[in-house]
Amino acid sequence: MPEAWLFLPQLRMDFPRLLDRVRAAEAAGFDGVAFMDHLAPPGLPAGDSFDAMTTATAALAATSRLRVGHLVLCASFRHPAVLAKEAVSLDHLSGGRFELGLGWGSTPAELERFGLPVEDNPTRAARLAEYLEVLGALFGGEEVTHEGRFFTLRGALQHPVPVNGRIPLLLGGAGRKLTMPMVARHADWWNCPTYGLRDLAELRSLAGGARLSTQHPVGFAASGAELDDITAVARKRFGNWGGLVVGTPDTLAEHFGELAALGVERFYLQFTDFATPETIEAFARDVLPAVRQVATTARG
Repeated sequence: MPEAWLFLPQLRMDFPRLLDRVRAAEAAGFDGVAFMDHLAPPGLPAGDSFDAMTTATAALAATSRLRVGHLVLCASFRHPAVLAKEAVSLDHLSGGRFELGLGWGSTPAELERFGLPVEDNPTRAARLAEYLEVLGALFGGEEVTHEGRFFTLRGALQHPVPVNGRIPLLLGGAGRKLTMPMVARHADWWNCPTYGLRDLAELRSLAGGARLSTQHPVGFAASGAELDDITAVARKRFGNWGGLVVGTPDTLAEHFGELAALGVERFYLQFTDFATPETIEAFARDVLPAVRQVATTARG
């Protein structure tokens, strides 16, 4: 059955409100929650936001079943040895509930603002490819000596190793030359951008054994009477984002059911009302069972 993850960027709310939403997602039956990774959120550089790994730690400590990850951690912000230590620590803290979503970087403006290298896409992709090789070696628990274009390690050891032998890895994107080879080589999950769905058959053939996920801003209208107002707010807040879907429970169940029938196994859902606990509960109650039924029927 397809998984439902709450995408909950940790901005515009304090930790008590954020953790209320995390606990609501677990109680409602969501499978996971994912956070963002920015030093200053694009579009809101002066807004309050919290560190990605600290937020994940708080979420894991506040829950017992929910899986926790990111869309996505920025490789430019951390040396791979630092991320390996952080990730395996969260893995052990949670009994294996942490997942590693990773990407090649943030917006040039954010990188520039904090004095981080601004590189062209081929260079960023090459850096991420090497980053992934170093991470994999460190997670293996053996001594690592690596002389690469971007990273050098001499006799590096990472202990302990992951609880289950590896930490699930998610990579996103649809670039045939730069991204998809990394997905096929390293990823457990491939987060396909919604524009890539039109070429899904071709792209899936390039994804190796990675399972398919998608990300969507969602405007949830409990009834048709609310639809116009919620649509207006959703378009104002997320109109320039790909994948925005707004509707009543029946409409949303049909939309996500069709995607599940195409083979999408995980949905990252960002609610346009900033994920009130009431919306989280109602979506899980009124939409998810129908989506999972469609997926079960489609797979025979």
